[in-house]
Amino acid sequence: MNPDFIKYQAQTSPYPLGMEVSHAIGSYIYDTNDKKYLDFVAGVSACTLGHQHPRVNQAIKDQLDKYSHVMVYGEYSQSPAVQYCKLMASLLPESLNKTYLVNSGTEAIEGALKLAKRTTGRSQLISCHNAYHGNTMGSMSVMGFEERKRAFRPLLPDVDFITFNNEADLEKITTRTAAILLETIQGGAGFIQPENNFLQKVRKRCDEVGALMIVDEIQPGFGRTGKLFGFQNYDVVPDIVVMGKGMGGGMPVGAFIASAEKMDLLTENPKLGHITTFGGHPVIASACLATLQELTETNLMQEALKKEKLFRSLLVHPLIKEVRGKGLMLAAMTETADITNQVILNCQDKGLILFWLLFEGCAIRITPPLTISEEEIREGCSIILNVMDEILKAGK
Repeated sequence: MNPDFIKYQAQTSPYPLGMEVSHAIGSYIYDTNDKKYLDFVAGVSACTLGHQHPRVNQAIKDQLDKYSHVMVYGEYSQSPAVQYCKLMASLLPESLNKTYLVNSGTEAIEGALKLAKRTTGRSQLISCHNAYHGNTMGSMSVMGFEERKRAFRPLLPDVDFITFNNEADLEKITTRTAAILLETIQGGAGFIQPENNFLQKVRKRCDEVGALMIVDEIQPGFGRTGKLFGFQNYDVVPDIVVMGKGMGGGMPVGAFIASAEKMDLLTENPKLGHITTFGGHPVIASACLATLQELTETNLMQEALKKEKLFRSLLVHPLIKEVRGKGLMLAAMTETADITNQVILNCQDKGLILFWLLFEGCAIRITPPLTISEEEIREGCSIILNVMDEILKAGK
């Protein structure tokens, strides 16, 4: 497959990993030679319940037997989407009660930015250095990494940046500001958590000047940090929550949530303030509903914190400087990007899937399915440590 993969399918980098996938189940992916790989990445935090989860698969099959796409978003009442949005509202603070379903995380960011401007009548947007919120033009405008967006300028005007966890920078949020957009845990920057009640201080500053607080839960969301959403770990209630990735149990989806008062502004002046053909697709919504039900009816979210402790106890090695993150959103930090590259590539050779972060070259991404077992964690960490031993030995 690989020659045709390279020839006919557009690529995102010069050197894709090129695994020829046969099938996947549970915590494992199998290639066309029937070699199995333990998956410590979960489709970059997307496969919350692992591969081929029976509850998600059954929900998809059941819905396919009823109907698939019937109308553009927001016109017909369709049970999977309605049930999902109702359940989501019951799980969140009272002010976060209306959901707009879209097709991806970056589209959800676009909708959230539009909603912030529509709500406040202001134009300035603030994001963080080394932030990543998607790759469409609006999302790229609030990406805090110039190297990745320079070739695509001009982007949205009136966007400014602060440094995550820098309280002095909060003075940049003023009465000109429509919204500040933050990841609750910075992903591409290296799984950096908020410190010293930073998110609460952002909330306070927004209240003082009438700006909105948007949190990006595309990576931390859906149980990965031990709570349904990362912001729930920090005693703060944002104005808009953006989600994607793990929301659909491996299916493509995104959403943004706000109060009904704010969300209803997209219905008039102008009408069709945000539209999407396939948002709320009944098959995708069925997968989302099954995923959310499984998370809330089991102990998977609480177990993520126990599994974090196991990872931290096992990932002790001279090549590991620290382990960052929370729950099953972890990054093992090495001294150099070269060591990180060796570890990731050598582990794949030995049957373990790891991956990189976007902007932090020294980080080894560890974001397995929430369903991963303790035995599988031990198996994968053993491979990591053995590979690191080989790297140390070769360097002497």
